[in-house]
Amino acid sequence: MSSRTCLNCGGTAIDVDQARGDAVCMGCGSVLEDNIIVSEVEFADRGGSARAMGQFVAGDSGGKNPNFGDAYHTGRESRAQTLSNAKNNINTLGRQLQMNQHCLDTAYNFYKMALNKRLTYGRRSAHVVAACLYLVCRTEGTPHMLLDLSDILQVNVYVLGKTFLVLARELCINAPAIGTGPQLTITVTS
Repeated sequence: MSSRTCLNCGGTAIDVDQARGDAVCMGCGSVLEDNIIVSEVEFADRGGSARAMGQFVAGDSGGKNPNFGDAYHTGRESRAQTLSNAKNNINTLGRQLQMNQHCLDTAYNFYKMALNKRLTYGRRSAHVVAACLYLVCRTEGTPHMLLDLSDILQVNVYVLGKTFLVLARELCINAPAIGTGPQLTITVTS
């Protein structure tokens, strides 16, 4: 029940149902309010941590999403965070392979291209990072194999290979076959 009064009959017995989002006069049955939006924040326990449920909408917000803190990102903030994480992961994995800064920067540029073409969606970040690094290995002719990345990440080499092939095809990057460099000929004399 509520402290409101009905405009039709003047009754004060008003039933406000938050689940349905309406207010109904109990005296005459008139619907006084429909689709009520409340500015309450409800919290739920998820795995030992409290999380906000729903979305807070303030009357003076003008349709903008409020910022709940550093863990809540929208638009450009989220993209910047994604790129920052990718750069850190590329640098970490590339340093384990002892790759130079030029290769790491090129891999980061490949990642940005993949992100712009929405090729990162539905794929694990580590797989995309590894595929970008392997693209650099193939285009720059470094002595690394996909198996090296697979061993470091503890990921099936075929999964990484599939991600690599999708990125190479969709980004239109010609990744030369391994071993296209100068051939070594050994002559055995008896």
